[in-house]
Amino acid sequence: MQPQERSRCGTATASIYSDIRACQPIAGDTNLEGNDTVKSPRSPDRLTDPAIPADATYRPALTLLASLFFIWGFTTVINNTLLPHLRSVFDLSYKQTTLLESVWFIAYFFASLPSAWLIERIGYQRAIVVGLLIMALGALVMIPASRIPSYLLVLGALFVIAAGITLLQVAANPYVAVVGPPATASSRLNLVQAFNSLGTTLAPLFGGYLILGRSTSGRSIDQSHVLTVAERLADAQSVQLPYLIIAAVLILLAVVISRFRLPAMGVATRSAAKAERKNHSLWAHRNLVFGIPAIFIYLIAEIGVSNLFINFVSQPEIGNLTHEQASHYLFLLWGGMMVGRFLGSFVMRFVPAEHVLAFASVGAGLVMLTASLSTGHIAMWALISVGLFHSIMFPTIFTLGIRDLGPLTEEGSGLLIMAIAGGALVIVQGVIADSYGLQVSFFLTAACEMYVLFYALWGAKACARCLPEAQDPR
Repeated sequence: MQPQERSRCGTATASIYSDIRACQPIAGDTNLEGNDTVKSPRSPDRLTDPAIPADATYRPALTLLASLFFIWGFTTVINNTLLPHLRSVFDLSYKQTTLLESVWFIAYFFASLPSAWLIERIGYQRAIVVGLLIMALGALVMIPASRIPSYLLVLGALFVIAAGITLLQVAANPYVAVVGPPATASSRLNLVQAFNSLGTTLAPLFGGYLILGRSTSGRSIDQSHVLTVAERLADAQSVQLPYLIIAAVLILLAVVISRFRLPAMGVATRSAAKAERKNHSLWAHRNLVFGIPAIFIYLIAEIGVSNLFINFVSQPEIGNLTHEQASHYLFLLWGGMMVGRFLGSFVMRFVPAEHVLAFASVGAGLVMLTASLSTGHIAMWALISVGLFHSIMFPTIFTLGIRDLGPLTEEGSGLLIMAIAGGALVIVQGVIADSYGLQVSFFLTAACEMYVLFYALWGAKACARCLPEAQDPR
């Protein structure tokens, strides 16, 4: 790097939360990761040219990344229609059904740190491409898994898809958080997560039509009906077309992103961060220490609601619906999350993120108690409405968790993404549902909301001695 370029990117003490626009490549001047920069004399300086808006350097990247958030949200929530389908095909208990989702989130635990290692070596953009291709591989494995059909092969395919999504999460979440001004990190991540919610909103309609709508179990209102061998085989194969479509879209998106020039996080910034890590401790940051269990516990709540939703509202005393009909109401649950994230992105421009998170956790706790203690449409609509309150929780906890980590942001992000493995404990709710009833199991969800409230009111506050400025007066 030339001396004049070094001054643009800052000194060796620059942190990942420095104004990284000073380290971003000018269009047409760098390779994918910002190496070998050669500035064109005819190119306008995007950093000083008053004709170019301050956020122009990262807005195109956010637009493309929004599609990334959309597709992994879409792929994740296909599980919500897949699980009740597989419960009928393989005649599973609630514990065995939730084990499918547990395997999905166990992948987050095992893949998070290797993902951070891979990003460090190949960069954010190439890591995103690799993550998309891993997801496509897992989606293609679902085709032979449904032909056999094999419960174990389905578990393996879901693990592979989730490992790919983990890589995307570790790369994309911190990238979005730091690619613009730190003050609007929560707002920005909530905005792109809203497109994630758009994917989760449309997925139940897609899965309801192509999986549940084309299967015997999905169209039957008698949930006690036992499928014949021929019906099981036909139902199992109904997942082939949806996952073939998903694989094709993932491969196409990988090609598009590989050819797009994303603003680099900054090689100089990453090198400076390496040098500074010896002087900082992750465990000195209260917002991260309590943020890790906050993500872990919140995921138990979110995944428990979404995965057991169709079975819950299909019950005679609640909604008395077929699984296909229930998937349309699942659309409303995820639609509430989408609306909440767009709304939250706007509100957090004016209201501190901690206050919005506290309000959402109280609201979520109240509607979950209503769903657990009432029956009929009151219980059903209470469960649907929790999506609105859950909407801002993950992106807000994430950005509060990595706030002020400085050169430790990458490691902190990896730990927060690893905490998504908390979704694996949805199997605990499955055990409760088998033992005491599905409705009683939602008391676990209400308890989870209380920890989120604790985090918003106290755990998310960064202690003054933890701030990089306090440790390094330079």
